[in-house]
Amino acid sequence: MPDLAVIRVYLETQANPCFTLLYNRYATKVYGKCLSILKEESLAQDATQEIFLKIFLNLSKFGEKAQFSTWVYSITYNFCIDFIRRNKKLGELFTDDLERAPDLPDDVHDEALLQMEVNTLRQVLNDLPIGDRMILLMKYQDDLPIRDIALMLEKSESAIKMQIMRAKAKAQKIREVLERNETVKRA
Repeated sequence: MPDLAVIRVYLETQANPCFTLLYNRYATKVYGKCLSILKEESLAQDATQEIFLKIFLNLSKFGEKAQFSTWVYSITYNFCIDFIRRNKKLGELFTDDLERAPDLPDDVHDEALLQMEVNTLRQVLNDLPIGDRMILLMKYQDDLPIRDIALMLEKSESAIKMQIMRAKAKAQKIREVLERNETVKRA
């Protein structure tokens, strides 16, 4: 049964098996995303439960403007960002600081990121600010279209493209530093 049909049946009947079906379809993915962002199993488990509580309480507000999976990921990302903001006082994670960036970075081609060794890529992602890491994961790991990312983050598509370009440039700089450090170690 497609997600939309399950949701409609649940909203009409409040049948618990319908929500259980949605939970079973998405719990592993939500947990995995929480774990990749929050970096602790216990936090990811708690976050997954909180996220599904939000989904359960707000299922009637799902407007079918996007796919249900996109809506679930949006709630997941937003929950994790809010959690990090509350607990680590990181401030603004996704800022449009065009005024403070007179020189736009050269665009880093996707292949440059995708050709990194796995360990290098992990290190680069860990060294990126959380907002940059998340936008790159949404684009390249989750393979979300720009339009869906823009909907999730409530930004324009052009703002999302700019954020991705900046995040790729930062990733490239981090990679270059890591490679220089590795060369120094070998010498």
